Amino acid sequence: MRDLGRLASEWRRKDLLDVDELSRRELEIILEAASEMKELLARSEIPPLLSGTLVVNLFFEPSTRTMISFDRAARMLGAQIVNATAGALSVRKGESLLDTIKTLEGLGAGIIVMRHSSSGAPYLAARHTSSSVINAGDGTHAHPTQALLDLFTLKEHLADIEGRKIVIVGDILHSRVARSDIWAFAKFGAKLTLCAPPVLLPRRLEGFPPLEIAHDLDEALWGASAVIMLRMQFERMRGLPLPLDEYRRLYKLAPERLRKSDLLIMHPGPVNEGIEISSELVRSPNSLIHRQVQNGIPVRMAVLFLLRAGRREG
Repeated sequence: MRDLGRLASEWRRKDLLDVDELSRRELEIILEAASEMKELLARSEIPPLLSGTLVVNLFFEPSTRTMISFDRAARMLGAQIVNATAGALSVRKGESLLDTIKTLEGLGAGIIVMRHSSSGAPYLAARHTSSSVINAGDGTHAHPTQALLDLFTLKEHLADIEGRKIVIVGDILHSRVARSDIWAFAKFGAKLTLCAPPVLLPRRLEGFPPLEIAHDLDEALWGASAVIMLRMQFERMRGLPLPLDEYRRLYKLAPERLRKSDLLIMHPGPVNEGIEISSELVRSPNSLIHRQVQNGIPVRMAVLFLLRAGRREG
């Protein structure tokens, strides 16, 4: 508890919108708080740190892992929680996003966890409310808490990722996770390689940290400490950019591609087994995929706590 109080006293931000705007120290504060939360969870000694706080999960897109993870994280900290999905909101009746945000603020929401199909929507919301806003995924732009739990999970296994090669493979063009992961890992000194067919890479990479670009998966995996596989985001595509059989042949992670016995395998989910990764690797000893899901809870507990307690400290 003493460490959590110290970390909260260092935190100054009202919102969490992406990791690119966070300093390395701010990322370290979140990771340290997540480690404290994980210890409290292991001991079943979680104080009601968010007692009296209303957390609203405002999801305009479908979600399983992220919404349930935030729900559990908030409840474990003693918060009141409301889960609001697009089908149950007045936006279907013509209410604007800002009207919805103002309504939630008026109803006492201390923290709004927001997922939206439009890139930038959480930024707009954050500018027009005194409630804290957490970006739970906006269009193809960012998914900061996924990047934080990816970083937390990998650092549990590798401790120091300075100079480590991390390969991100798949539909990078449409992946908000990839963008946030790039910033999170780069701030800790990792060497990043993006591997995908040209049609699934962004046309412009200006403004990003230094990146290697590869189109051959077997070559990209040489010397890598970890690989992050991404699903094909069919819902964001206008037709298939290349035949699925060809994609599987060139970019599916299968056992015969693993040249390092200790290569760590990650995936933000949902996993399309048999397309971007074989089923046996999802469940292999090298896979951190289940651990990523588990770590989503302490990481999101940490974020919720810091946004609320940090404002009280300030």
